[in-house]
Amino acid sequence: MKYQLIHQTEYRYAQTVANSYNLAWLTPRQLPYQQVEHCSLSVNPAPSLIQQRSDSFGNTQHFIHVQPPHKQLRVTSRSTLQVRPRHNILKIRDATDCNGLFAHLRRHIDATTLDALLCQHASRMIPLLPAAKALIMPLMQPGQNILQLAQALNQLIFTEFQYDPEFSTVVTPLSEVLAHKRGVCQDFAQLAISCLRCVGIPARYVSGYLETRPPEGQPRLVGADASHAWFAVFEPTLGWIDFDPTNNILADEQHLTLAWGRDYADVVPLKGILHGNGEHQLSVAVDVVPLAE
Repeated sequence: MKYQLIHQTEYRYAQTVANSYNLAWLTPRQLPYQQVEHCSLSVNPAPSLIQQRSDSFGNTQHFIHVQPPHKQLRVTSRSTLQVRPRHNILKIRDATDCNGLFAHLRRHIDATTLDALLCQHASRMIPLLPAAKALIMPLMQPGQNILQLAQALNQLIFTEFQYDPEFSTVVTPLSEVLAHKRGVCQDFAQLAISCLRCVGIPARYVSGYLETRPPEGQPRLVGADASHAWFAVFEPTLGWIDFDPTNNILADEQHLTLAWGRDYADVVPLKGILHGNGEHQLSVAVDVVPLAE
């Protein structure tokens, strides 16, 4: 599938501010199953400085400095990309079990394994909660491989937790999501990651988008009106396999990958500090439109 992606973030400030310093993760990744043909980032008012670099996870990060006084900041990312099928469902049965995974993590020190080890433990927004461990333990069965476990967890969260965009914000603790069994895609991804890490399985947070206009006759996926999020599990032979608990599916052609890290804090689409009164209104608009080949 070929897509046009537009992500616009706008801040409106109650009073004039100046010297706005921002970090943006708004450039989709180049991947074997995702080719970025074009990507541009526009900033209004015009930035005094904009710099691009790769962060520790290989994501593209932009530093944006807007020095003149302003009451509005708009950052717009426009991309064109090709997304290919991943056929991940066919890989489920070929995965290793937990013992094989743990043996691999002990014996290998390559870059891929080191990245996995970074995603094996608690992080800033994903504590290893007893309630999360209690959620996953009944799913663990003899002879089960790690991707079968992740698939069972994906289904459990979809079945037992209610999608509720009014319940949480980006700073709602995971303990609240567990207690009330509701949240949004960010919450469900981080919940799954906490569960998996509680039993020693490396899992990372993936930010991205869903196709906002599905083909005729196909259902619209939950979370398609804004940035989306899901989780990925590390498998020593197959690599990272992505699961979407909000929709109880494996990520495929309709999932556009933006960035990944240990949790949401590593890949916030746009964050920053400024001089002035911090009161503001935030609006985010996302559109992912299929293009004719």
